[in-house]
Amino acid sequence: MKYVVTLNGKNYEVEVNECEAVVTNVTDAVAAAPVAAPVAAPAPAAAPAAAPAAAPVSADGTKVLSPMPGAILNVNVSVGAAVKAGDVLMVLEAMKMENDIVAPCDGVVKQIPVTKGSTVNTDDVLAVI
Repeated sequence: MKYVVTLNGKNYEVEVNECEAVVTNVTDAVAAAPVAAPVAAPAPAAAPAAAPAAAPVSADGTKVLSPMPGAILNVNVSVGAAVKAGDVLMVLEAMKMENDIVAPCDGVVKQIPVTKGSTVNTDDVLAVI
């Protein structure tokens, strides 16, 4: 069965394989009752959800936005640091998973309004390059 799951405003197509249980007696029927498989959110490294840190370029630079609510575990760069596209700027913990927040473009870090331990919401500015 195919489902469309919406996560943070983005649609993901998820396919769930069904299986059949063979019941030999009533006790097994309770234990072997078919259960819908849980639908997991896509892993940040494999899904396009890791890249949306890039925001439109403004007069102040490119804003790097939080893709989801969470807590900042580590800030790997400081203001004035030169970064290349794909460099890990910081680590965001969300739903007990660590997500690398990467630079969307080459440039110099102009602003980092968050610190280690900060709690952020979806679309909060994490850095400006």
